[in-house]
Amino acid sequence: MSIRAILQKLTRIFANPLPKHIAHKLIANMPILAIDLEFNSLNIEHSKVLSIGWVAGINNQVDMSSAYYKVVRANVDLEQSPVIHGLVQDDIDKGSHIRETFQALEAFAHSHIWVFHNSAKDLALLDKVAKDLGCYLPQVVTLDTLKIAAYELTKQHKVMPPNQATLTICRDKLDLPPAPAHNALDDALATLTLWFAQVSRLDPKNTLMVVDLNRTGALQVVSIGRKTNDMVTGSEP
Repeated sequence: MSIRAILQKLTRIFANPLPKHIAHKLIANMPILAIDLEFNSLNIEHSKVLSIGWVAGINNQVDMSSAYYKVVRANVDLEQSPVIHGLVQDDIDKGSHIRETFQALEAFAHSHIWVFHNSAKDLALLDKVAKDLGCYLPQVVTLDTLKIAAYELTKQHKVMPPNQATLTICRDKLDLPPAPAHNALDDALATLTLWFAQVSRLDPKNTLMVVDLNRTGALQVVSIGRKTNDMVTGSEP
């Protein structure tokens, strides 16, 4: 499935308003959860989660006690994963069930802003997982650090070249130190610290509210999964 098709498919989940209990909070006071998924294929229809990592933070402080990393059990062709992610079949066979991981993530659905770098594929895959599990998470507030980087360039009347979109390059442009790549927890931590560097430039006086991020195009409210009478529904805020 092409990126265009993925974005069209996600139009439905990107149509929700910003929840009132979050909209007028100061960004500096809003808990953040940076998330990264590693998967076996760029084709979302056939892709499975191989590992997931996340870490929380607030006001430029990383909460390392919140760090979470799980390899997920899946019956899939690993394709290039042993080379890219370092995951081999034995790791996958001993992994956790995706339901366990999704339920752990669900606990953060309405208390934190979920931050991704290049969110489209991760959100599409989480949406697919939720549907497979019969779960539904309404009104999850998400932020994309890639879109923040693109927004900063537009202010300089520039367009981000495709080869400048990686997490590593976006961090390098803000003079952040090199970070390990292709491990879900390492990438989540790198995304969180990238966001902290970005928000320090956007909001140096800590006066912006969450709703003010709408102008960047990076803030989205998504519903993950599909609500039906047969599905388990995550509690709304």
